[in-house]
Amino acid sequence: MKILSYLFAFLFIFSCNKQEKHPYSFYYWKTNLKFNVIEKDVLAKANASYLYTRFFDVDKVNGKFEPVAVITKDKSFQTEKEIVPTVFITNRSFINIKKEEIPFLAEKVNDLLKKKIADYNLKVNQEIQIDCDWTSGTKDDYFEFLKQLKKISQKEITCTLRLHQVKDKNFTGIPPVEKVYLMCYSTSSPLENSDKNSILDLNIMKSYLSKLEDYPIKQIEVALPIYSWGIVTNHLGKHKLINALSTKDLDNSDFKKISENEVEILKDGFYFGNFLNKGFKLKVEEITEDQLENAIQFLDKKIDTYNIIYYQLDSKFVEARVF
Repeated sequence: MKILSYLFAFLFIFSCNKQEKHPYSFYYWKTNLKFNVIEKDVLAKANASYLYTRFFDVDKVNGKFEPVAVITKDKSFQTEKEIVPTVFITNRSFINIKKEEIPFLAEKVNDLLKKKIADYNLKVNQEIQIDCDWTSGTKDDYFEFLKQLKKISQKEITCTLRLHQVKDKNFTGIPPVEKVYLMCYSTSSPLENSDKNSILDLNIMKSYLSKLEDYPIKQIEVALPIYSWGIVTNHLGKHKLINALSTKDLDNSDFKKISENEVEILKDGFYFGNFLNKGFKLKVEEITEDQLENAIQFLDKKIDTYNIIYYQLDSKFVEARVF
């Protein structure tokens, strides 16, 4: 009995240390800021102080910068967490950008952020996060934008870091920030014919991050996926995505099981809001607890300390999941 007591005490201490080692929070990536009971409860239990909230996207349309999908707020969106405003900017926004347009863009991004914060009386911290899949061809202009935004906003500017930007750092460059958010997902395209999990394939992630310890920016937070989707393949081999499907959704008498996560449609009809023809294939990709744990164990060898931000806070993805 004494041995069992020591074992339980060790396991308890180990589990507590694991939680303390990686405080966690979430990305919130919806246009209408609105919580249901499940989302509010899961967020309240998160032991990090922030909620990373997308405010809008920026794209270049007919040569002009345009805000896209700017947030609105429902009265249910209430939290004690401080909000980190996050802005997604398309890489093409920086292709052939003029030098004088860079401070202009930074100023407009900052102005819209301030307006939305004031409009909705949001409690934000002193950080702005920029999400952009920059390339070697756009790095100089994107990095200058980050510098200009820091100067204009007088806030800490951080940015996301994709796997290829770690592996190919000599080509894509090192952003002028003190902290980055490593996006450990989207390891391949879901629209390719592949037997890999396109959300997170651990072997691909490990190969891209094999030299992560050499990355010059040492303050690294980690974004991990908890989302899922279905990949539909038609008779011509073309694909499209249906968001938020799970393997439970494949239990249907109109589906023929091909494997645990793939079916063939047996009957024309509307499924999950989409019209699918007989003969179409539907494969679900989701992330298991084991996949997340294996990813964390690998990252622990590469990064001394880090927070985890799960993508994303949605009842479809967080219900019944242990964090």
